[in-house]
Amino acid sequence: MIYSVFLWRKGFRRDDRVNYLLLLAAFGLHTTAMVQRGFSLNHCPVTNLYEATTFAAWTIVALYLVMGLWSRLRFLGAFASPILFGIGVFALMRGLDPLRDANQEATSIWTSLHAALMSLAYGGFGLSSVAALMYLTQENNLKFHKLRAIFSRLPPIQRLEMVVGRLLLAGFILLTIGLGVGAYDLAQVQDPQAYRGDPKIIWSAFVWLLYLGLLIMRWKFAQGGRRFALGAIGSFVFVLLTFWGSNLLSPLHNPAAPTRPKSFPQASAMSGSDTARGFHDTPRTTISPLNHSAFRRLSG
Repeated sequence: MIYSVFLWRKGFRRDDRVNYLLLLAAFGLHTTAMVQRGFSLNHCPVTNLYEATTFAAWTIVALYLVMGLWSRLRFLGAFASPILFGIGVFALMRGLDPLRDANQEATSIWTSLHAALMSLAYGGFGLSSVAALMYLTQENNLKFHKLRAIFSRLPPIQRLEMVVGRLLLAGFILLTIGLGVGAYDLAQVQDPQAYRGDPKIIWSAFVWLLYLGLLIMRWKFAQGGRRFALGAIGSFVFVLLTFWGSNLLSPLHNPAAPTRPKSFPQASAMSGSDTARGFHDTPRTTISPLNHSAFRRLSG
């Protein structure tokens, strides 16, 4: 991240090989740690907030390393490094990686596939927001006729806009497939109707509609440029700020989340035999023989 700040101050006038190599080395260490954790758990490590956060960060770096093979797109790393640093610091917060119960059931392959596809989708959305930030930076330099726009090695804004659109489309496809796999996995649960209205399901549907609206705005109504870039950044900021809360409130994704109170049968639903049994079981008040005469005098 420190080297990224250096590149910002120099106006991106030199090739970003150092930052690329640093992220490549970090990616190797991150991959090794994730593989070791996966073998220790016997499933893909994407089952809690800590694992989902680190997997999303790993996905962003993986996509950047592929796109960074083109030197003109290598400066994406300078924009992505501060975001990755913030995500990594957040993943170290206490409570995101609780201790696992030894008797906890193994995660199914469909659950792991669903979580992996969703994390890949969020990684695509994150990198698209980084490209959108590059677009706004280059547009601002051109608008105010700054010399750094001429001498910098940033790609032209037309190519950046194309990169934002393609990353959003790839992320949306992964998100759609991931939601489909999640729906199939939920159908295998013993009582899937119990999770109707789950906060994470509602949140995921809203995110899907949000990015669908962005794509329709881009390809159907040709709304590109600054508005499209701001939409990509704003949508990913919304995902970052609300993803963790929706997970914590979801009984489906977080067993410790509060659940809705169960409904109890009303008193009017009692059967006739139960009513009669309750009537006969009611204690009766009896008058002893000693008080019988006194009771007659008072009534007379």
